Amino acid sequence: MSSITDIQKAATIIQQDGVISYPTESVFGLGCDPLSKVAVNRILKLKSRGQDKGLIIIAGTLSQLEIYIDITTKQKHKILSVTQPTTWLVKKSNKTPNWVSGQHSKIAIRISQHPLVVRLCEQTNSAIISTSANPTGEKPALSSQQSQHYFLNQIDMYLEDATEISGCPTPIIDIETGDIIR
Repeated sequence: MSSITDIQKAATIIQQDGVISYPTESVFGLGCDPLSKVAVNRILKLKSRGQDKGLIIIAGTLSQLEIYIDITTKQKHKILSVTQPTTWLVKKSNKTPNWVSGQHSKIAIRISQHPLVVRLCEQTNSAIISTSANPTGEKPALSSQQSQHYFLNQIDMYLEDATEISGCPTPIIDIETGDIIR
């Protein structure tokens, strides 16, 4: 279980262009500051993932995501009304870096209810990158130990939490069309 001190340390690492591994509602993720090109590129290299695909940005509140998105009031209400962990594909703002959105005009976002993620985003006062903790082609890590197995000492900090994770990636829904992408 990660303590408040651990979360503060992880927040500092994120703010200093570092990369962490942490639990989400679905799987263990790799995270960093979305505005840090150095950290995002490090994650992409760790995962052997192309920059053109884009990454998910996760937050504890919608306000932490607002810099990255360009959505209507109706869309905000839709995002806030869901009770299950859901990732939304929304129009990106002109402040969203291409290293986060890839070649897309939209970006994937999620408001997390996971207590550790909420506290981490509070400590960083921002949203963070959330991509599954696994090299491309491997199964996503379901524990800190699995994440460490994949990445060894290449991650600056591994967080743990007793909150149960589902083991299934969250659905991704295009907010404009309602299409289920995943």
